[in-house]
Amino acid sequence: MEVINTLLAEEANRIGTDIHKQTLHTSPWIDLIKQSAFPDEMGYQLTSLVYDRAIPTTNPTGATAGVTWKNVAEAQAGSNAFGSTSKVLGEQNIEDAATQFSGGRGNAGTDYRSYVQFSKKIKQYNLKKAAIESPTISLDDLRFAAQRKNQLSAIMDLMAEASRHAWETRYRDEYERLSGNLVLCESTGTTIKTTVDVDGASGAQDFDARNITEVNIENQTNASETTNVSESMVNISNAIMDKIYYNLIRSGASNNAYGRENGRPVFAVVCSSEASYQLQTEAGFRDDVRYNNAKVSDLIAPLGIEKSFRGFYHLIDDTAPRFDIDDNGAATQHTPYSITNGVVSMNGSYDSASYEAAYVIHPDVMESQIPNPMTGAGAIKFDPVSYKGDFKWLNIPHAADNPDGTIGFFRGVLASASKPIKTNFGYVILFKRDSSTPAA
Repeated sequence: MEVINTLLAEEANRIGTDIHKQTLHTSPWIDLIKQSAFPDEMGYQLTSLVYDRAIPTTNPTGATAGVTWKNVAEAQAGSNAFGSTSKVLGEQNIEDAATQFSGGRGNAGTDYRSYVQFSKKIKQYNLKKAAIESPTISLDDLRFAAQRKNQLSAIMDLMAEASRHAWETRYRDEYERLSGNLVLCESTGTTIKTTVDVDGASGAQDFDARNITEVNIENQTNASETTNVSESMVNISNAIMDKIYYNLIRSGASNNAYGRENGRPVFAVVCSSEASYQLQTEAGFRDDVRYNNAKVSDLIAPLGIEKSFRGFYHLIDDTAPRFDIDDNGAATQHTPYSITNGVVSMNGSYDSASYEAAYVIHPDVMESQIPNPMTGAGAIKFDPVSYKGDFKWLNIPHAADNPDGTIGFFRGVLASASKPIKTNFGYVILFKRDSSTPAA
């Protein structure tokens, strides 16, 4: 009996490494979201201070962009010009020919200063925690189980898959929540929205800190005056991606893009295979990928990406969120899988859902902070706990339920805080995937 229990403990020690190995390079959400340690001794709710971009203005209030340039010399005319009759004898006074450049004490006519205004935002974020447990495993049953080693290996594989699925979903949901821009693909007049209408909230609300299911979709589209949002929304298009690309550049996002080609930044969009195919086969754009032989950046290459397309790397997520939207504009999300009595099967509602989301992912939008393991403080000691989803084998004696220590289970603890940074670099694109009309 003790031999089997030791075997399970040894398997648990390997499970963290195996999970990391099996999840690496399987999803852009796991590979590309920045990770760091959650700071200790600062509480569980923190703030992120982000400074906005700054450009010079011609007045102290920051209302007019630009820099005021003035001539150093006065106008060359009259008594101030060399060669005039009064200056023939070389009595030109240099002070008469130069303009004094006034500083802070200049008056409205002589103060030529320009200004830089600093604006900043404070965003709050907090730590969240979850735990995943396997069913209880009886050591008595394992003694007589056929292919015990193979069954334990299969259990390890399933727990690795569960951990990967949990982190992938967590990162995708958090990136959607923190992204500052929502793009609803419409047949005409598609715009980039930073504020949205939220049911139950008065007035326009910032889109960052919102998920798609919280937004009244119909009130954000040209279908606001009609009966159904489907009358307005259409499929994703390269025209919309171009609009987002130029908006990213003008927002300053090119400094930390995932790659560069011909001196221009290359960003990344996470989308389904169907959405990527739609973009690459759209009429008038098919040759863009055929003649692109540029090298892919080292950060993107492990995901199997071979080339970019019109300024974006297409990172495939074949479990991209899909939705149905009712006549009132409420979005209902459908997951790729349904579970009945613990049995996982494909979800038919996911295949039939009309709307799908894609995401422009940027490394500066957010950072996932995971607490470091702690063993205690001072004289207080605890067992170290990893918060990355590493599974431990637990055999907890109990006077009534487990008096002999013959029942145990695997348990993994997950914890993370999503630190918002430059959320204006993040884009959520919602489109009608079964439409044959490209957005404009």
